[in-house]
Amino acid sequence: MQPIKDILKKFNPLEDKYLSRDFQAFGIYLAEKLGETRKKSLYIKLAKTIPRPVLEEALRYVIDSRARNKPALFMWKLKQLGAFARNQLKPVKVS
Repeated sequence: MQPIKDILKKFNPLEDKYLSRDFQAFGIYLAEKLGETRKKSLYIKLAKTIPRPVLEEALRYVIDSRARNKPALFMWKLKQLGAFARNQLKPVKVS
C-alpha cells in the first residue's frame, strides 16, 4: 500500500481526469503491465469484480515468467486461482 501523500503527488488532474475510483487506476495499471492498453475496460472490470490480492498474485506470476502472450497467461492464472467462480463474481459496492 502506498501512502495517500505519495498518490496525491503523482496525481495529475489534466491526465487522470477520467479516473475517479481506485479500481479504475488499478485496471489501467494492469493493462499497461500486460501490454494491452487497447483493452483497458476489460482490466477495469476485472479490478472492480475480482479481489485485488488475486489480481496481484496473477500479475506477479506473469511478470516473473518469460511468456510471449502475457494477457493469455494472466487470464489462465486467474482461472487457476478460482477468480471466475460463480459465487465470487459479485460487483464491489462503491459509494
